[in-house]
Amino acid sequence: MRSAIARGDLKPGDKLPSESGLTQQHQVSRTVIREAIASLRADGLVEVRHGVGVFVLAPQSGLQKGFRSVDSNRVSSIIEMLEVRAAIEIEAAGLAASRSSPAQQELIFECLDTMNRQIAAGLSTVESDRAFHLAIADSTNNPRFRELLEAIGQQMIPRSLLQEEDVDISPPDYLSQIQREHALIARAIADGDDSAARDAMRTHLKGSQQRYRALIRRS
Repeated sequence: MRSAIARGDLKPGDKLPSESGLTQQHQVSRTVIREAIASLRADGLVEVRHGVGVFVLAPQSGLQKGFRSVDSNRVSSIIEMLEVRAAIEIEAAGLAASRSSPAQQELIFECLDTMNRQIAAGLSTVESDRAFHLAIADSTNNPRFRELLEAIGQQMIPRSLLQEEDVDISPPDYLSQIQREHALIARAIADGDDSAARDAMRTHLKGSQQRYRALIRRS
């Protein structure tokens, strides 16, 4: 949807399909669609008119949020962003383990299942990955965690800077490793083990930093 807006396929004033229509069109869950709409809304690309629908907004200078300094051509810039995420999300995972409701835990696992299905279909998992991390932020029951992550914008998932359209070009073994890390985080939160949840999130985000540092060494 973001790409369609950027290309002009969706123009200012256009109404997006219904939630069920988007679910069928993109073959993802309603949860992922809601998170995608929330992401577009946070970046000032759409507005939600309750009882009417979701409409594309005209681009306005300075309206979009996010860390504009993240440069996809500089791996060091991506690492900087991952370090900021670690400072936020390690604690968020621990609080989620202590505070999350069964419904919030179910949402985390639904995001995980959506990513598994998308990987199997060769589709991009960027939005569902972002939804997974935002679901954890919401599970802290402290809205400031979501606000901080939304300030980073779409770029909080580094491979969003590298993907081509709706196809994930990441190697299968990389995606499998990411999913194993995600599963450990989700299980620790569901078990109510705040220490294990922090450790699992630390392993995930520190591992991402190491993987991008390896790119620097190879370049």
